[in-house]
This record gives sequence, structure tokens and C-alpha cells, in this order.
Amino acid sequence: MWSRRGRALDWLQQRDPDYCVTRRATRLTLVACLLFYGCRYGLGSTLMATYALFGTIAAGVFAQVPGGPAQRARTLLAALPVIWILIAAGTVLAASTWAATIGMLVIGFAVAFAGVGGPRLIGLASAFQISYILASFPPYQPDTLPQRLAGITLAIVSVAVAEVTLWPGPAPVTTAQRLGWAARSVASFVCALADMLAGQPAAAAEARRRQQSAADAVTQTQMWRLPPTERATSASRRDHALRDAATDLHQTFRHAEWLLRSAGTTTDVDAARSLRRCASSLGRSGDALLGTEPASLDAVVTMEHQQPDSWRSATTSQLRVAAITRSLAQHTDFVATAVRIAGGHTDATHQPAGPHSFWYLRRRAPSLYWQRLRVHLTPRSVFFQRALRLAVALAAARLVAGALDLEHGFWVLLATLTLLRTSAADTWASFRLALAGTLVGAAAGALLLLVSPQHGTYAAILPLTMLLALGVGPLLGLAWGQAFLTLLLIVAFAQLTPTDWQLAGVRLLDVLTGAAIGVVTGILMWPKGGGGELRRYTSAYLGAGAHAIEETVMRLAGRDTRQHAVEAAHRAQVLTDASFCQYHLERLDPRPTDVDWEAALAAGHRIVRGAERLATDDRAGSLGPRWPEPTAHLVRRAQRLRSDYADLASRLPQGHLRDEAPIAQATMGVVEQVHEIIQGGERRADVLNLVEVDHWLADLGRNLNRIPASARQGEGRGAPGPSTPSGG
Repeated sequence: MWSRRGRALDWLQQRDPDYCVTRRATRLTLVACLLFYGCRYGLGSTLMATYALFGTIAAGVFAQVPGGPAQRARTLLAALPVIWILIAAGTVLAASTWAATIGMLVIGFAVAFAGVGGPRLIGLASAFQISYILASFPPYQPDTLPQRLAGITLAIVSVAVAEVTLWPGPAPVTTAQRLGWAARSVASFVCALADMLAGQPAAAAEARRRQQSAADAVTQTQMWRLPPTERATSASRRDHALRDAATDLHQTFRHAEWLLRSAGTTTDVDAARSLRRCASSLGRSGDALLGTEPASLDAVVTMEHQQPDSWRSATTSQLRVAAITRSLAQHTDFVATAVRIAGGHTDATHQPAGPHSFWYLRRRAPSLYWQRLRVHLTPRSVFFQRALRLAVALAAARLVAGALDLEHGFWVLLATLTLLRTSAADTWASFRLALAGTLVGAAAGALLLLVSPQHGTYAAILPLTMLLALGVGPLLGLAWGQAFLTLLLIVAFAQLTPTDWQLAGVRLLDVLTGAAIGVVTGILMWPKGGGGELRRYTSAYLGAGAHAIEETVMRLAGRDTRQHAVEAAHRAQVLTDASFCQYHLERLDPRPTDVDWEAALAAGHRIVRGAERLATDDRAGSLGPRWPEPTAHLVRRAQRLRSDYADLASRLPQGHLRDEAPIAQATMGVVEQVHEIIQGGERRADVLNLVEVDHWLADLGRNLNRIPASARQGEGRGAPGPSTPSGG
């Protein structure tokens, strides 16, 4: 017996880490049963009992909001006025099938599309939809609105209180925390690199050890590895800054890795000193992200140092190390600035690079959210498509349920809401599992109604069926979840209205109707689902970036004075960032693809940042007349990179990038030429701009090679997110 119990606990721990689903199911079962019994048997109101039960399920299961227990409770309470409005609208529009259907179309689209603003809004969308759906069905009884509002209010408030008082689970790991741990780990790695360049014995071995630890920490900051509700995907200034901090932290780590490979036995005291400043800055940024100290402007200091005079006697290896170190310092500076913005500092913030860096700094929240909405208010947006598809499906389900006068039409819309997926293929797969589960649940319910038709039986087993539906079902999968939910609804409605075994058949018919409407809608309206829009925007971003690379180097060479490509790349950057967030908002578990999307965004990010910094007015034409041979070498490399980026961008919408051969990287050239120029007596420090441009181009080549995802990337991908309802 003990062995079986141990295996059961091991299974539960594996399926439900920290027992989050179990805690939630127990908490909601207690709240729902107390409210249902109190309203149904204490107050004698079946209407209040109905709204209390489904309000608890909507707030506790369908509402997937970010944050810890206290934050989720505050979000639910803040959403209560919107729920009142939706219930009032549904109650009034229930006067006719056509009014309710048109209301479903408008409200369904508005609620679903509002989720483009971020995970908090998208997490509340299903709860908002259920509130309107529940109230929009006959009988038309506007005089019962106070009872409806009382029932839903009891449910929302009780769930909010229970969130913080009844077995609250641990707060989920946030984006800021992951970034904070990663920044500290990268700081430790950079500190070891400083020791290595300072010539300390055994420092190289320690740097390699810390490299692996930093690599693991940085990997955990990738968007798809975070819980869905905690991804920094909103349009807020803070989330913009956290995404920038993540991108630049990744770049900082990549430069540190490159430095470890390139340094060899090189000793450079000046570079070591700069790296220690970088490590200190990264450590302070990590502390700020973890909340152990406020974000400080003191962390933003790493770019403010002059070239030491030792460059005149530097070897080619030291020139490379110096270029990598300076670039690493710049990205460290970007990290510190982004962390400071994420901490709420908008005044006197040091802003490195060009005018497009941290463009959101001076924008107010309404402006940022309006821009996000405007970007996606087009039929080409997958989020727009998804919202319209859901609204049409729900409106069609409401029309069918009303026209056929289905006894429990609410179940039809609930099935459509919970089974409709982003693509037609996913919807069909869900439909088959849901139908199998509903058949099992309906059969069990019919048997129960035949054997024991007394109300007392269903009152007694309500807690058990709720625990099965809310706790066991999510752990076993969609089919089992649908079976247990069907049984729960039969047990609940058997206590609300006179019924017999035919209720199980009604449930089966309603789920079949709702799911069929979802499948047909999914086939007719944008059946391919998400991913295509991200490919299109990223393709445009990298295509504009390709021209920005060539334009920047040509401007430095004195052959071109335009900067149109950099402006175009920045505009594409804003659109791609919004599309990237949309992709992670619409999928709980983004599937592995042939593209490493974060690497693609990082590549474009590096192009825009580097082009802005290098192609300033005072640098225009600064290389060509002085040093024509290395400048011509840089121009040829920029043209090759422009061609390589443009080629990848042209094939990105169609995919098939996994077999892409890596772009060969130059191992010799400009640095050696610069070293010869210095040895020939060149005293101007501007000659090091050649090395800086060379390093930028080499870095862009490496970033390009990271964009095609390897065949193995993404295996086991996807952090387990909160359980979602399995069906209606």
C-alpha cells in the first residue's frame, strides 16, 4: 500500500510541480461548493447558484493572469466592474436571438482583440467572454439582474480572497528574476575573463567553468522557457525595457564567449580593467532586477572611457581583444540602461547609441498600447484574425443555439470557446479528443441519473466531481478533462432544474454542435494559424537591416551619405517586436520552428544599434580617404553580408532554413592591416575605427548563422504553463 501511495505521489509531483494544480483545484472546489450550496439550498436561488458556480470557474480556471497570489487577486477585483457591464449587456440583449448574436460578435471581437495589449488582458479574455455568454441566453428577465450580479460578485470576491488565504502557491518566476539571475551569472563569467586577461594563473579554467553556468542562466531567459503569463510581452514601457535587457544580455554573453575563444594567452591590463567595470555593472543590474537594490545610474558607466595609449604597441591579438571588450562594454551599458528604465526611471537616464535606442522611453503607456493596437488592427495580423475568427464562431454558435432553441445553449458556446484553436488542424485534433471525453462523461452521467435521480445524491458528490474536473482532468489531458467536466455539469444542473437521464444526451449534442461550429469556422477563416505574420515582419526587418549594413559602411567610406535604410530598419524593428510578442501571446507553448526567433531579433537589434553608433555625422567619410585598402576590404564584406542577409530574408517566409550552410567568417584581414598601419607610424586613434567596424561585421556574420535553428533546437521546449480548461 505504501509503495502504491509513493508511486502516486511521485506521479503527482512529476505532473504537478509544487502542487499548483492540486492547490488550485482544492481551493476552487471549496469556494464553489460553499457558494453553490449557500445560494441553492440556503437562499433558495437557482439563479444566484448558477452565477456563483460559473463565476468561480471563470475566475479560477479560465482567468489566467500573471503574478503571485496577491497580484492575481487584485487583478480579479479590478476586472469585476467590466464583468458587471458584460453581464448587464448580455441580460439586456437576451431579448432576441439576433440582438444577442450581434452582441456576441461585437463583444467577442473586442474582448479577444484587447488581449493584444499583454498577458494580463489576454488572461482575462475568456472570463469576460463567459460572463457575457452566461447572461445572453433566455429567459429574458432584466429584473433578475441584481441576483446575477450578486452571484458573480460573490464568486469573484471569494476566489480573490481564497487566492491569498487558502493554500496559496508559490509566485511564478518572472522575466525580471530570470534576467537578474542571468546578469549575475554573466557578471561572474566576465570577472573571470578579467582575471584571465590580467594574467592570473588558472583563470582560464575558471572562466570556462563559469561560462557553462552563465550559458545555462542565459538560456533560461528565452521567451518560450518562461511561464506564459510571465512573459514580458505587453506594450508597457517596462516590458519593452525587459525585452531590450534580455537581447543585450544575450549579446553581452556572446561577446564574452568570443573573448574567451579569441584571447588565448593574451594579457591586456587595460581590457581587464574595463571588464571588471562591466562585471560590476552587470552585477548591479542583476541586483536591481531581483529587487535587492534599486536601479542605479552608477551602473551605466562602461562606455565612458578613452582608448588607452597602449594601443600603439598592441599586437593583433590585443587589438581584437580590445575591440571585443569595447563592444561587450557597450552592450553592458545597454543592459544597465534598459534595467534602469524597467525600474521606472525616465528622468536623467543615460541613453547610449542613437536616437532609436530605447525609443519608448518618453512615450506614455496609452501611446504605447495604442501603437500596439494600431499595428495589429489589420486583417494581416494573426491576432486580428484570431479575434475575428473567435467572434464569428461564438456568434454563429449563439445564432444556432437560439434558432434551434437548444435547452442548454450556453454549453454550445462554452464548447466553441474552449475548443477553438489557432489553426484548423489543432481545432480538429481538440475536437476528436473532446468528443471522446464527452462520450465517456455523458455515459457516466446518464447511468448516474438512471440509478439515482434524487437531488441529495448530486449534492453529495458535487465536491468529488469538481475535484476531478479541476484537479485530475488537467493532469490527464484533454479527453479526461472533458469527461470529468461533462460529469460535473450534469451533477450541477441536476440540482438546478428537474431533469432525467436525457440531460447527458443534451450535453453531448451541445458539445458536438459547438465543436463542429469551431471546426468549420477554423477551416473557413485563416486555417493556417499563427507564425506567418512573424515570418513576414522578420523578413522585412532583416531585409531592411541588410541594406543598413551596406549603407553604414559606405557612409563611413565616404561613398554614400544616406541613412534611409537605418530608418526603415527601425520601423521594421517596432513591427517585428510587436509581432514577436503576439506570437508568444497566442501560444502557451510555441512550437519549435526552423527559425531561432530570438536570434533573428538580436541580429536586427545589433544592426540598428551598430549602424546608429557608427554612421554618425562626425564619422561620415572618416575611413576611405585615410586608409583606402582596409576600407575597401570592409566595403566588400558589408556587401557580402548585405547579400547574405537579404537572401535569408527572402527565404524566411517560406521556411526551410534548418539545412542552411553557415556563412564563412573572415579570420584575417582588417586587423592585420591596421596593425601594419600602426607599426608604420600612424598616431591617430581613429585608425581603431577600422577594427571596430570589422568587429561589428564579424558579429553580424555570427548572428546570421544563429538564425536558422538546428534540427535539435526546441526538443523538450516549452515551460509548463498554468493548466487551461479542457473544453466546454
